[in-house]
Amino acid sequence: MGKFADSWRSHLLTTLSGDGDGRPTWVSQMEKGSDRGFFGPGSASWAVHGGLATMVAGIRALLMQTLHPGAMAGVHDWSRYHEDPLGRLSGTIRWLVTVTFADTETAVRESGRVAQFHGRVAGTYLDAQENERSYAAGDPELLSWVHVVFTDAFLESHKLWGGAIPGGADAYVREWAKAGELIGVQNPPATAAALQSQLEAFRSANILKSDERVADAVRFIRHPPLRRSMLPFYRIMFAGAVASIPREYRDMLGLRRSWLPVVWATGAVLTFVRLLLGPASSSEDAARVRITRLEAAEAAEAAAS
Repeated sequence: MGKFADSWRSHLLTTLSGDGDGRPTWVSQMEKGSDRGFFGPGSASWAVHGGLATMVAGIRALLMQTLHPGAMAGVHDWSRYHEDPLGRLSGTIRWLVTVTFADTETAVRESGRVAQFHGRVAGTYLDAQENERSYAAGDPELLSWVHVVFTDAFLESHKLWGGAIPGGADAYVREWAKAGELIGVQNPPATAAALQSQLEAFRSANILKSDERVADAVRFIRHPPLRRSMLPFYRIMFAGAVASIPREYRDMLGLRRSWLPVVWATGAVLTFVRLLLGPASSSEDAARVRITRLEAAEAAEAAAS
């Protein structure tokens, strides 16, 4: 691999994980623990979150989240996304990866860290009817919105650019409901149909809103402060993410689907990234080390009894 590719790979890994080798300390800790975790090999969550379609899913989820004025107010008032967007991104990735691949104790602890941060987030916003409302990041409505659009983004992106999902879409939605429960989501959807029903309920109830804050966030997501050599690839993935969003939400976001074959082009970009990063994620590798150790200990104990 040439110097350019090595540099590009290191920058990409730093962007995604905060570490140039793609293996920060919190990933290495996944080798420890006393159980398989909430999911394990062969699960729908491992299949979806271990794939590179997550890169596009993250863009789609961020775009969709902006449409709830309470969620947008929390980001506007409390997030440092303009000053430190990559730090916010790597923090979200840390939670996602930890809940997916770590042992249950670590997953619960990481979710508690996220919930503790959310506990400080509160303020007021104007809802879709221009009425002033108070908000807190732990409000059931906001937690539900973030969980629903997150789950929907990762599921739909994997269906476009990933492989088969063990157990199908329902299995993924059902499994990832556990992640929602860990951060306080009440009654998270357990089937793909329920997921779509909850998502549509937000739109049909006129809860969602498009305003200048949304436009500002969309501009930032469209033009993030990435290395110049990465921007062409990001722009393709952004266009792919936009193409994957249903038209009614694209219209609210002020976005149009490109007439170019961006879904195919996004798949090509993801294939290129996979060639750079290798066939498996470091998080999954660490989880397999833990599980192999536990299985060996169980086998030794059974043989001794």
